[in-house]
Amino acid sequence: MAEAFAAVQPLLDEYADIERQLADPDVHSDAGRSRQLGRRFAELGRVVAAHRAWEAAQDDLAAAKEMAEADPDFAEEVPALEQAAADATEALRRILIPRDPDDARDVILEIKSGEGGEESALFAGDLLKMYLKYAESRGWKAEVLEATPTDMGGYKDISVAVKSKGAVEPEDGVWAHLKYEGGVHRVQRVPATESQGRIHTSAAGVLVYPEVEEVEEVELDMNDVRVDVYRSSGPGGQSVNTTDSAVRLTHEPTGIVVSCQNEKSQLQNKESAMRILRARLLAAQREAAAAEAQDLRKSQVRTVDRSERIRTYNFPENRIADHRTGYKAYNLDHVLAGDLGPVVQSAIDADEAARLEASDA
Repeated sequence: MAEAFAAVQPLLDEYADIERQLADPDVHSDAGRSRQLGRRFAELGRVVAAHRAWEAAQDDLAAAKEMAEADPDFAEEVPALEQAAADATEALRRILIPRDPDDARDVILEIKSGEGGEESALFAGDLLKMYLKYAESRGWKAEVLEATPTDMGGYKDISVAVKSKGAVEPEDGVWAHLKYEGGVHRVQRVPATESQGRIHTSAAGVLVYPEVEEVEEVELDMNDVRVDVYRSSGPGGQSVNTTDSAVRLTHEPTGIVVSCQNEKSQLQNKESAMRILRARLLAAQREAAAAEAQDLRKSQVRTVDRSERIRTYNFPENRIADHRTGYKAYNLDHVLAGDLGPVVQSAIDADEAARLEASDA
């Protein structure tokens, strides 16, 4: 049986090596390296704990079988210990399935109105409230980096940084949960702008990027970035600032454009724009690498096709449906109030099932 988990030994060795490094005070003088080591140490800690539980279960079962040969009374304990050993084996097998290395990261989430005009912008605002309340329920902090509001209270687009409080286990990370939200979200309801009471269908797009932790992670030459400054404006085009505080960054090699005008300070707007630009570039670089390396697994739940319609929000029926996982519930009002957990969990479960199937193949 030990041969079945021979691949765990390098992970145990890595855990011990990181433990030694974290005991060195010099390591903690480099905040970035200390954070990376701490995250990896926490991730490997789950493997170590599961492996120890598996070894203990195997030892208990072997001892019970040996004693049962000498004393039949011990034979009664064997079935329960066999089940415990099987459970420990399955738990270790699941933990050894490679995780998304970004699961513990914070994210930048962008919501953009789409087809449907003002109604789509209002729906984008509803999605924003849903994500903000969901983040609050999980103890995360949300920070609006950039927003383009509309006259009726919706948003043409809005970018939000969502951060966990302190170091977290990968399975509890912001990216581990919100990465499945990328795609087209469709809404069916009677718009506030509809005078005849007819149900309309519109949509908003959601983009989610893992946030860059260290600037060295992204290949970015500032000589490739054109920086434009201009006067910020509010809904309807009215000027909200008498100085050129708004910033537009254009990454010329990729054509990625990021604009920020939320803050009154040009420097703050540039910093926010750089955070968004780095996150977009990191995502683009990884998607390019994944496309080039054919052996990399593509999630069956989360795809790189951002035009994919992933979910429908039907107001007349109070129904929410996820088209990737088959999840359906009639509590849309609760979901929009932040009770997004079961919907997200359906995506996590489907993704885990796909990874288990791939590991068994």
